[in-house]
Parts: sequence; C-alpha cells; structure tokens
Amino acid sequence: MRFIINGGKSLSGKIRVQGSKNAATKMMVASLLTDEECILENFPQIGDTEITAELCRSIGSKIDVREGTARIKTRNIKNPVAVSFTRRNRIPILTLGPLLARAGKAEVPVLGGDKIGPRPVDLHLDALRALGAEINILEDRFRASASAGLKGAKIQFKFPSVGATENVILAAVLAKGKTTIKNAATEPEVIDLIKMLQKMGAIIGLGANRIIYIEGVKKLKGVVHKILPDRNEAVSFACLSVGTNGKIKIKNAVQEHLITFLNALRRIGGEYQVEADGITFWGERVLEASELETDTHPGFMTDWQQPFAVLLTQAEGVSVIHETIYEDRFGYAEDLNLMGANIKVFSKCLGELPCRFNGQNHNHSAVISGPTLLKDAKLKVRDLRSGITHIIAALIAQGESVVEGIEEIDRGYEKIDERLRKLGANIKRLN
Repeated sequence: MRFIINGGKSLSGKIRVQGSKNAATKMMVASLLTDEECILENFPQIGDTEITAELCRSIGSKIDVREGTARIKTRNIKNPVAVSFTRRNRIPILTLGPLLARAGKAEVPVLGGDKIGPRPVDLHLDALRALGAEINILEDRFRASASAGLKGAKIQFKFPSVGATENVILAAVLAKGKTTIKNAATEPEVIDLIKMLQKMGAIIGLGANRIIYIEGVKKLKGVVHKILPDRNEAVSFACLSVGTNGKIKIKNAVQEHLITFLNALRRIGGEYQVEADGITFWGERVLEASELETDTHPGFMTDWQQPFAVLLTQAEGVSVIHETIYEDRFGYAEDLNLMGANIKVFSKCLGELPCRFNGQNHNHSAVISGPTLLKDAKLKVRDLRSGITHIIAALIAQGESVVEGIEEIDRGYEKIDERLRKLGANIKRLN
C-alpha cells in the first residue's frame, strides 16, 4: 500500500493522541500473568496491537477489542510456544516471564520489528537466567524452562534497556523472593506498566538512581487500566504543525512526558501552549539550527529525532544530531536528501554524551544544513519512525509525493491518513 501526498499547505485544527503503542503491547503481555480479565482503556487499534493480540490468542487468551477498549482473559496457558510470530515484532521475547511463571516453559522466536539495528537480547536472557530460567538459543527460537520456578535476584544492566527492564519486571512479579534492578529504564511507558501491575496485586517500588525493587507475590488479579497517551504521536504532530507553519492542538498530549522535546522545539523557533486537555503547537519565528543528542529518559527520545530532523532541514544554519541509543537510525537521511535536504551522516560521535558506538563503524551522527526547499519524491518506508518522517516531509514539500510500504506506519499510527485529512492534509491511501 502507499500514500499519495500533495504538500506545501499549512495544517491546522485539532487531533487526539491515541493510547501508547509501546505501553499497550506490553500490557497485553502483562495480562498473561493472571487468569482473570484485564480491561485496557484508551487502547490503540494499530498493527502492533493486532499482531500482539494474535500472539496472545495463540497462547490461550480470549480477546475482544471494540471502541478503544480491549478485554483480555487468559484462563489457561494452552500453548507456551509462539515461534510462528518470528520477526513480526519484538513482543514475543517479553512473553518469556509470564509463560515461565504460569507454564514453567516457553519457546519464543528471534526478534523482529523495525530495521534500526540488530537489537541484541543478551540483557534479556542474562537477566532471566539470573532469575532461574534455563534458556537454550536455537537457530530460530529461544527455548526456556524454569522447572523449580523463578526466584528473585539482583540484576544490574550495563545499559538502561526499556525492553529488558520490562522483561525482568514481568518475570519477577510472580517469582519467589525479592528482585532488584539497577540501571533500570524509567520511561513513562515502564512506569505505566508498573502502575498496571500494582493494580493487579504486584509489589513494585522505585528507588533513586534508576533502581526498581520487586517483591514476588503468589497470584495477580484482573485489572481495569487506562493506557497513557502516546508521546511519540504527540511529537510527530507537533513537528507537523511547526513544519507546515500551521497551528495544531494535540489533545491528550502530556507536558510531563515531553519536557525535553518541548525545550528542543522552543530553541529552534517552535512554540506551544499547555492547556488542560492538551498542548497547542505553532511556529513562532524563522527556525534556527540546533544541536541535540538522543538519550534514555528523561533525555531526548530516540524515536523523536527522525521527525525533528525534518524541522532542522528548514532551520537556518548547521544542525547536529548525535544518536546514542540505536546504531542504524539515519536511513531516512538518504530519502530526505532525495527531496532536497542537505544531510551528511558520520560514524564519529558528534556530541558530548558517552556513547556506546564510539570507535565503531556505525553512522550515528548527522549534520543538517538548512534551510532547504523540499520537493516531491517517491519514498519507501524503512521503519515506523522514518515512515512518519516521510509523511511530515511530504506534507511540507512542494508537489506530489508517493510513500510506499505504509504498513510499517500502520503498526504505530491508527488511521493516520483519516486523522491528518481533518487537519487539511491532502493525503490519499491506495492499495
């Protein structure tokens, strides 16, 4: 499928942020920890939640999704094997904890999802082994067992990985004894997962300096939980507003989740007003070049740098982006250059933050010279966030652009074309 987009028009109006993709999928997995019904409100009906629903159903869940609410009940684990979901997304690895807790064994596939790096899972596997799991790595799957059950452990990550932190939490809540996670990820989506698990009966504490404490319990109960708004959607629409010289109110956007982005946006000339039910964004002045580095929360999120880069192509001067989270996240630069942008990528660290990729042959820094006039082009979506970047660039550009491979965008943005048309966008979906 593809989008046909005619750009060069200011977009204005109101758009509502949906429930967080990165939270919803993990909460669906969390529902496997109980045999009682879990109700998830503000539920996004997107590609990744559909895939995760298929995964949960294959394990034994009954799932009903309608009008933004998902009801999930897994009375019994019927099938602890989810290998058929190989490379469809990265969620299966997170089922290891719940399956080991309730069935004592599990088989899950190697990771899939966005093409932004290999996403090694050594942090996940080492942590689960520390909790008592036996894990064999086969060609296409991980085979795990915990015949004696999982037991609490002290775990320290070398890097605050969101996925690994969530995996340990999901495994430890039903383990025997206490678990301590040092250098844990503390993103809003992780905290929201903790809030859901607390409602279910888990005992989870937050300490200073990225420490999470978990006391295992014998049983968890059902829950009703409202998923937090998707901060990546909010940033995408904010960049679209400023980039098209429009004025868009983003309903449900949460200032607390966007502080670092809001500062970066104001530095380059974007403006916003925080209101009771959301945030309104617009361009205050001619955009100015800037420097930014991605970092773990509360730093500038890696998922934000792609749409923000489009704004920097319209800014006066030379901007620098240093990506410290994923080693292969500048694939979109080639596409923006086709549209008239001036972006050069480098393997050197062009920033001040300590970086895991220092001295390695990964293009993880970018220099953007602007402003440049963006023109129409034929684009192929490389991953979810580059996909929304293509849409923003095409709506800024003059002429008619074609964006192919939009299934990747549908993984994370619900009915994106319909919602953008309400802002005045000229965007059409074709099979």
